[in-house]
Amino acid sequence: MKLRTCVDPSGSFIYGIHKPSFRVQNLREFENISSLGEFTDGSIYENHANFPEGNIEGIQADIIYEIPNAFPFRGTTYITKSWADEKAENPGLIFLPKRSSLSFTDIVKNWIGEDEITDKKLDSIFKTLPDSLLLTIAVNSNNADDLTRIAEDCCEFIHDPESKTPKGLRYKKDEKGRIRAVINNFPVFEALANNPHMPDEYKDSMVLRPGAQGVSEIVGEWLAGDKDSHVFEYLRRNSYIPWGHYAANMANDSIRYSVRDLTLADMTGMRHLYYQRTFVRLSEQLGLKYSPRKRIHSPDELEEMRKRINEAVISMDKESSLNYNSTLWGWNFGFDFAPTHYRLHASHQQIHQQFALIPQKVASSPEPDKIDSDENKDQVNNFQTYACGDLVADFSGEFRKKTGKSFFDSYIKAILANKRIDGREGESSLIVYKDDNVIIFVPKAQTSQWELQLMTLKPVGNIIESDTATRASIDCAMLVTMKIYESMGARMVSTSEYSKRFDSKNTDQRLLYSFLPKMPESPGAFSESQLRWINGHYPEDFASACLAHMPEDEAL
Repeated sequence: MKLRTCVDPSGSFIYGIHKPSFRVQNLREFENISSLGEFTDGSIYENHANFPEGNIEGIQADIIYEIPNAFPFRGTTYITKSWADEKAENPGLIFLPKRSSLSFTDIVKNWIGEDEITDKKLDSIFKTLPDSLLLTIAVNSNNADDLTRIAEDCCEFIHDPESKTPKGLRYKKDEKGRIRAVINNFPVFEALANNPHMPDEYKDSMVLRPGAQGVSEIVGEWLAGDKDSHVFEYLRRNSYIPWGHYAANMANDSIRYSVRDLTLADMTGMRHLYYQRTFVRLSEQLGLKYSPRKRIHSPDELEEMRKRINEAVISMDKESSLNYNSTLWGWNFGFDFAPTHYRLHASHQQIHQQFALIPQKVASSPEPDKIDSDENKDQVNNFQTYACGDLVADFSGEFRKKTGKSFFDSYIKAILANKRIDGREGESSLIVYKDDNVIIFVPKAQTSQWELQLMTLKPVGNIIESDTATRASIDCAMLVTMKIYESMGARMVSTSEYSKRFDSKNTDQRLLYSFLPKMPESPGAFSESQLRWINGHYPEDFASACLAHMPEDEAL
């Protein structure tokens, strides 16, 4: 099998350059000349250019750079030179504009006249709005009056008799006896609850207060009172992730809808709950001693647990195996809803992260005694579960087998020695942030136009191999990355962890995080479904743009 990667074993990047030139036979028989309009001087503009008489010569068409992803399973990136050259002249052009202000109440007052409009008239107007317009206002308005007026109509609040502010929702039991909030328009309700401009007391009643979104048990907590940071750990018992998963949610007394409001203490807290839950579960599996008391474990206690787990895993013989031997960790930040009811991101804006353990193997179908060959019986008996880090492990193992070299050593060498794709003078670094333990960099082949990756510099492949300093570096680097994104205008970002199995003997694999912002004009189409990623800037210029938005205080 050919190693389809941009990383050469020598520690440099390789990629292809398309310089297209072609001839097209004109098979059209008729012309359909018509007027398109007029020029400013009054002369007619017609569509003659669309109906040439002869064949077409495509000479010196746009140059396209084809860059295989460092990891073959993530496809290939294509950069159009003419687009990227414009950004290379001014990397500051790589940003997204801030969302424009919208106040439907003010618009109505301007239409009718502020002296003529009354609350009763406004209520009547809002009640006549079509669903698509309600969704538009719910998502985009920064006027609290707009949002609360729609909220009062789309669900039933219980109000404080004196302050008139909401103190909860009205609930009822459905036909199956399940308790449900009385919500008349759920898409609008969800959009309202995720709008940062909704007053906090409404957010609290609608979605933030423990229990408002269901009966998921709170099984962990992080408190940093001196820094006003509070995180709950929820158990998602009936999860779309098999065997359940956990969510570290900012609590309702630490409201965080914006990365701008997110602190290092918050990030530390969410990640601490991830480390703590993973280390406790692994300690139970391995029969190791740990403190099961109902409290937050200190960083020192976590480190002691981690060391014992790591030692136990290293000493395991080949016959032994962990039932759960891999982590799943992810973070969807941001929310948006189109007026057409297309949900544009997976999660609500109150910041939270999700994590779980993945079993090594599970029961399979068909049953082994119904399989013909012994080889297939063995495969069925040992059905291996999926973890995205396995794809990295498979490829890095194949890379060493084919080249005799460590993929990650070659990858880091290539990143440090990077040269510009277009060959011009100018910024050539892909590195956005670096300390002794981790590096944030722009991948040579970005799968999102704004993708960044975070990677350990030492041979650390998962969180049980990550000591206290490495974990702190990861947590801080994550926050730096998200602060950069928000400064550049990104509003929706998905982040995934690629880690190796705990009991893997592979010493090459590095712990890797991929940050994938959603871009307004790149919703995904046939190209992306084929893992063909289209880009309009050079990775070096994106790194330069990120550096221009680096938070002033890296310690945050």
